[in-house]
Amino acid sequence: MPDRPRSLRAAWPALTGLSAVFLFEMLDNSILTVALPTIGRELQASTTQLQWVTGAYGVVFGGSMLVFGALADRFGRRRVMLVGLVLLGVASLATALVTTAEQLIAVRVATGVAAAMTTPGSMALAFRLFDDDGLRVRALNIISTVGLVGLAVGPTVSGLVLAVAPWQVLLLVNVPVALLAIAGLRAGVAPDVAAELHRDPVDVAGAVLGTAAIVLALVAPTLFVEQGAAAWTPWLAAAGAAAGAVLFVVRQRTARHPLLDLQLVARPLVAAGLAYRAAAGLATAGLGYVVTLQLQLDWGWPPALAAIGMLPQVVVLVAGSAFVGPFVEWAGLDRAAWLSSAAIVAGLAVHAALGRLGYVWVALALALVAAGMRVVGVVAGTNVLRGLPPDRTTIGAALVDTAAQLTTGIGIAVAGIVLTAMVTGDITATSWSAEQTAQFRDAVTVVGIVLTAVAAALVGWAYTRARATVAPPARTP
Repeated sequence: MPDRPRSLRAAWPALTGLSAVFLFEMLDNSILTVALPTIGRELQASTTQLQWVTGAYGVVFGGSMLVFGALADRFGRRRVMLVGLVLLGVASLATALVTTAEQLIAVRVATGVAAAMTTPGSMALAFRLFDDDGLRVRALNIISTVGLVGLAVGPTVSGLVLAVAPWQVLLLVNVPVALLAIAGLRAGVAPDVAAELHRDPVDVAGAVLGTAAIVLALVAPTLFVEQGAAAWTPWLAAAGAAAGAVLFVVRQRTARHPLLDLQLVARPLVAAGLAYRAAAGLATAGLGYVVTLQLQLDWGWPPALAAIGMLPQVVVLVAGSAFVGPFVEWAGLDRAAWLSSAAIVAGLAVHAALGRLGYVWVALALALVAAGMRVVGVVAGTNVLRGLPPDRTTIGAALVDTAAQLTTGIGIAVAGIVLTAMVTGDITATSWSAEQTAQFRDAVTVVGIVLTAVAAALVGWAYTRARATVAPPARTP
């Protein structure tokens, strides 16, 4: 087994490469969203096609993470990541040849596959890079900070680039990012150690069922928001997701070599970490969606001012990196997880109870949720990986990302369904009646109460599970 770095400075090539991977994930969709009108005009794309330009990436990314996480634990995390980065570079170069919306969607599908091959591995490799939990937290904090900076500046950079260059440049930027990541991984991450991998056969049936269930679960919330709860298509997708999930669980319980060992997921550290991460994803997406509508539709803020109104969330997410390490060192990993999750629930409760009274309460809610999310994003993943054997860390990281992806969609769907059910008429109309205004404000309160209750239930369950934590057992042979 190779010697592990004893400081962050000693691991700087690896951290540079792993940070580039996370930068790609965070920057990719955020930098493209601003360009959608330009892309639509140049490629003569329909509204549905434009939705799939961004949606195809998210669905493929979220749906295939578990499969590639399992493959990486079998065939090598470094190897799978390098292949994914090559695919990212090739797919990004192909953007220069795109002439139709269908071709661009195909590029986005390939990019989603590349993200699924690389993102879980970045967390797993950062965790395996060090023996000390303190260094692991600091490394994951650095990586996530780089990604969050990319997420924050993406729309601004996109707007500046579009002023002087064609939209294809926005995706071509992935090429140097991929090259930087490849260089960092090759220089700073040793080849995979056979003792930290396993050679179980791939559960093909489980992979198909799991992927289908996750893809349908990711598509269903979008359908609910777009078509409303009265349409049959969203309910069909939700039923398909539920059926796929049941069949996946049955397959994993009966397969000799399951894709995902459910006994590992049931371990206290793992189950608690996933629940904390799920609560954070639900809260961040649901609150962000509702506040964006509240500022513009109810209070009449123009889009630019509404974007400024979301700044408390962005500032805390980015600037909070300086406080994550000291906070975790003071509180410890387990205590930091539930304290930060409690802040998320408190932020949702503030918005549910007081958000309609003025912007100061909205800003406080955004800041509390962002502060909690900033810590949970690092600590929950670390705890999940602490609770798993060394030969299952990549699928563990994939589980963390999948939990966040799924609950992000659920948070938006909850808000969309409640608003559709409680507000009559066209919610995007330029002027509302007094009745519609009252309906919208009541709906916002109900959304806040539902999100608070669900997040609190997840956090409470996670806290209970974490208290049952025992020292993680040694790797199974």
